[in-house]
Amino acid sequence: MTAQRADARRNYARILAVAEEEVAAHGRDASLEQIARVAGVGSATVRRHFPGRRALLEAVFGERIEALCARAGELAGAADARAALLEWLGALTTYAASARGMADALVQEGMTGDPEHVNACAAKLTGAADPLLRHAARAGAVAPQVTVADLVALVTGIALATEHHPDSVAEAHRLLGLTVGGISPRG
Repeated sequence: MTAQRADARRNYARILAVAEEEVAAHGRDASLEQIARVAGVGSATVRRHFPGRRALLEAVFGERIEALCARAGELAGAADARAALLEWLGALTTYAASARGMADALVQEGMTGDPEHVNACAAKLTGAADPLLRHAARAGAVAPQVTVADLVALVTGIALATEHHPDSVAEAHRLLGLTVGGISPRG
């Protein structure tokens, strides 16, 4: 029984590693069958570990999403609320622009309109960044009607717009800088 568990853990790790490469190369529509082939497992094994595409994408993006959430928590009480929010938005932009498929996954999953199908990654980001955003709003650093969902939508839109740019991260940051003037003017 222990050998099966060890084998299952190895399969999971191998599938996840291949999925990260395939999603990086092909975005959110990476072929589950191709992932299974490259990982050297059957399609049923992939589906046993990841019952759907959403579960696979959440696993692929999960570690970085957790890091972004932790960073939001660290920045939430910063003395300079505007700088803290902009630092977090910069980190989100870097990740969204460099992790092909993430922005598309956030946008597509958010379009369902069904609360039961809310993307877990987007939900985690919202929960973690909300205190940071509220702190910035109280400090007058951001318009009170701005939501985390608005910020995630802006960053994902920027990441999608720059996805095929030769230096997508730099271009995404340039566009974020242009956008910030509308979100949080220095006034």
